[in-house]
Amino acid sequence: MPAILEMKGITKRFPGVVALRDVNLAVEEGEIHAICGENGAGKSTLMKVLSGVYPYGSYEGEIWYKGEPRRFHRIADSEHLGIIIIHQELALAPQLSIAENMFLGNEPARNGVIDWNESFRRSRELMKTVGLKESPNTLITNIGVGKQQLVEIAKALSKKVKLLILDEPTASLNEADSAALLNLLLEFKKQGMTSIMISHKLNELARVADSITVIRDGSTVETIDCRAGQVSESRIIRSMVGREMTERYPPRASTIGEELFSIRDWRVEHPQHAGRAVVKDVSLHVRRGEVVGIAGLMGAGRTELAMSVFGRAYGRNITGAATLEGKAVKLDTIDDAIDAGLAYVTEDRKTLGLILNEDIKHNITLARLEGVADGGVINEAREEQVATRFRTALRIRSSSIHQRTLDLSGGNQQKVVLSKWLFTEPKVLMLDEPTRGIDVGAKFEIYTLINDLAAQGKGVIVISSEMPELLGICDRIYVMNEGRFVDEMPAKEASQEKIMASIMRQYAGAFQ
Repeated sequence: MPAILEMKGITKRFPGVVALRDVNLAVEEGEIHAICGENGAGKSTLMKVLSGVYPYGSYEGEIWYKGEPRRFHRIADSEHLGIIIIHQELALAPQLSIAENMFLGNEPARNGVIDWNESFRRSRELMKTVGLKESPNTLITNIGVGKQQLVEIAKALSKKVKLLILDEPTASLNEADSAALLNLLLEFKKQGMTSIMISHKLNELARVADSITVIRDGSTVETIDCRAGQVSESRIIRSMVGREMTERYPPRASTIGEELFSIRDWRVEHPQHAGRAVVKDVSLHVRRGEVVGIAGLMGAGRTELAMSVFGRAYGRNITGAATLEGKAVKLDTIDDAIDAGLAYVTEDRKTLGLILNEDIKHNITLARLEGVADGGVINEAREEQVATRFRTALRIRSSSIHQRTLDLSGGNQQKVVLSKWLFTEPKVLMLDEPTRGIDVGAKFEIYTLINDLAAQGKGVIVISSEMPELLGICDRIYVMNEGRFVDEMPAKEASQEKIMASIMRQYAGAFQ
């Protein structure tokens, strides 16, 4: 098949760092072409060059599309040719409807007036194509992340997409939604559409990709032809990191002590709907040196539980008791929680975890400013020392501690969030989807950090949608469904099948 896209000798520099160095990429027409690499390797940067986010003149090299050289000065230039990018952070307006989002900035109009009848007619056609059954009037805020991803794809189809670029499209999706999205891409492939997919989920790439280009440290390593035979995850990992990774999870000798933290009969109501309980009489405990996992499907109430415990950051009419080191503890505000020794690493690092326009230094010290202040005034020298220490300890890849967190890769942003909460010196650390959208190398580093925290006698609570992750790093696992804990088991006795059986047990009667 001929190449629909060729990127030749692409080099992109930022102040103090070369993000891309002489990268080459060739994508055949009608294929699904995957791009993978460690966090900070340059994958998203390359796609931003292609789509015109980084305009012509801000990089070196050439872009050839459909046999002609192209110079994109803005996103509209690439979209005009049918090159559409869907970023990891979905660009949807939550308080607008599906139809309004689908044609935002591209509204069907007559004589300068939006033709709503045409908008809704075309919306229904496109929604049917991607498998959405909602009304076009449905607000984005009222549908799940998986369906929001489908709205983005329908939006791309409305622009007559020829080359669809998806950056981590399944990072926030559960297994069912991920499978549905991948099946949709395979269906588009049958219709002749070309797709480029960036993902850290190597099993998904091995399933759907025709070719996989690996980028390491800003340079092209190789392109693997998946049509020549089955490609294993270990084969891809070896190319990504430049070495064999014999262990996905670092070994840890558990030394578990007495009970450190507990909650009893914890109940939380929805913040907008009084009387609707989202956490229902949950009891939990974690001991010194213990890593406790919370498994469950999306919407089970895991995040709501963690946020409500962390200073009532979520919910209303919260009841229940909490103890820390054997004493009752007040968790009425986030300051109370921090002062007591709790920390919470949010699943949404970009919105709730970081101030993206601030530099690394300010983000790391934000949750404990008194630790770098004298008499209420920030001591900049001390702040720089703290930030430098965490940058080195967590191996944050950046030009300096003064680099904006917005310009870091997802994995390095996650390390900044972790640094922020580690600086508060917590006794109990709650980690909500700590490795979402992160490559295998960065995951291993975070798992090692979790082990180190447990070895120091801290309690660690890990919420994850990846059951192999929980099985690989935890000592004990709670299983949550519909706001309740439905099971608890030692990790050594757990399996994915056993966890899913616990979740589905309460539904068994409905199918008899």
